[in-house]
Amino acid sequence: MAGKVYSPVVDGFDAWFAAFTKPTVLIELGALLVCLGLAWALVALLRRGLKTSNSILFGRSVVDGALFPLLLLAFGYLAKTLLQQWVPSAVWVVVIPVLVALAVIRVGVKVLQVAFPQATWVRPVERSISWLVWLAMVLWVTGLLPLVLQELEQITWKVGGSTLSLRTLIEGALTAGVVLLLSLWISAAIESRLLRSAVGGDLSLRKAVSNATRALLMFVGLIVGLSAVGIDLTALSVLGGAIGVGIGFGLQKLAANYVSGFVILAERSLRIGDNVRVDNFEGIVTDIKTRYTVIRSLAGRESIVPNEMIITSRVENLSLADPRVWASTVVSVAYDSDVDQVMRLLLEATLRCERVLREPGPSVALSNFGADGLEFTVGYWIADPQNGQLGLRSQINVAILQTLRAHHIDIPYPQRVVHVTQPLAAPH
Repeated sequence: MAGKVYSPVVDGFDAWFAAFTKPTVLIELGALLVCLGLAWALVALLRRGLKTSNSILFGRSVVDGALFPLLLLAFGYLAKTLLQQWVPSAVWVVVIPVLVALAVIRVGVKVLQVAFPQATWVRPVERSISWLVWLAMVLWVTGLLPLVLQELEQITWKVGGSTLSLRTLIEGALTAGVVLLLSLWISAAIESRLLRSAVGGDLSLRKAVSNATRALLMFVGLIVGLSAVGIDLTALSVLGGAIGVGIGFGLQKLAANYVSGFVILAERSLRIGDNVRVDNFEGIVTDIKTRYTVIRSLAGRESIVPNEMIITSRVENLSLADPRVWASTVVSVAYDSDVDQVMRLLLEATLRCERVLREPGPSVALSNFGADGLEFTVGYWIADPQNGQLGLRSQINVAILQTLRAHHIDIPYPQRVVHVTQPLAAPH
């Protein structure tokens, strides 16, 4: 009969299998192939037009993101609605639940991968989500899901003045999980799209907005999940007081680090990419977390600095207002050298190095009358301290050495005066 929807449980597997072997199944399979082609073509066109990279919706390939199963589910549901007016639905009874499960798994997995790209616990959580969703899909198709939910409803226990069932607890956990996934999705979208071209100080602003949004939405998800379970939120006032006491005593340092992290991101006194020196450790700020800041030195070492230390101790930010840094090298020449000529040659040799700024330009000063010769200090400015200073200083010293040798100006060896006293004559 046209328009009938066969179910393996309601009509029996024999009736469903008989409907599955009818020629009309070919029409359903053809419609499914058309839906596959439309979803693939639309994702490919959007990917090419928007020029997107790896993201939650698009993934790394056409069928890798969450957009492909979502479009396929929409096209499949539309095709099922149109076809069931003329042909009995047998294929769509299985296809629609499979597409729903695939869309849920792909969205959950992609959101976790983008929100926590380096977390080791993401892979086990992904597998757990996949197994749970496929199990729910099998129970849905076979018609056992209502029976399982009914049995879970019978398992109850009393918590304070509320009576909870296992079904209510599971539904509340699922609701909270959905809200948390949406909050992670929104925070990832804010970080990757709204401020995609941010550099320097804007990176810190992006971190602050992303962390604040994620924390707020996850808190909302927790409240929604507790409300869905049926827990009276007014009872949490006692728990909130206990947590406050715990933070005041045992978690004081941890809370101070988190608060300091938000203060750093809000004030923007320390930004990603800044060259800083904290506790005699100098390097580039590579990341600002809510609890700590990561500083990478030019030698490749990374230091994890608690945010409270950055707030309460002295921090040298070498690039807060101006990224330019002054450096110097000392050269000693013989006392009989022409001072004016030496200063001119040192200035020319320094200007031959491309990293030395022309404005403000380098300077040469007779800084000391040394024990072995005249000491000149060559000062210069650079705008890229993150590229290191040792290599540049070596390049400047080599250019100075070549210039002095070409003009026959001596760099004196250490000189010492030795006084020899005549020995007394031996007594006869």
